[in-house]
Amino acid sequence: MSVSLFVAVFVVAYSGMLACCLGMERHWKKRASRLPTSWRRYCRPLGVLLLALAAYLAMQLWPLAMAWVAWLGLISLSGLGLLFLLPYAPRLALSLPVLAVVLLVIGAIWV
Repeated sequence: MSVSLFVAVFVVAYSGMLACCLGMERHWKKRASRLPTSWRRYCRPLGVLLLALAAYLAMQLWPLAMAWVAWLGLISLSGLGLLFLLPYAPRLALSLPVLAVVLLVIGAIWV
């Protein structure tokens, strides 16, 4: 099992859940009010595409039947993490996917 691919599946699932969350008006107003409001309408489709990408990456990592179970588990885990981060550390919740992608790229280059 590739650890970097596992982390990539989790980061993409977290990003998809975050995009779906920001697609809701109340979360957008509280968390991303400094961004243009026209971007909000793209958040839900982007979230769905990111969750589909996470499913595809999970299928690359595990056999098909196991990939669906792992994908649902990682979506649940990332949603739980987002649930705990949004009220207490909203800036961290918004910047965590960017930081994780940077760390994944550094790890891929370094290895």
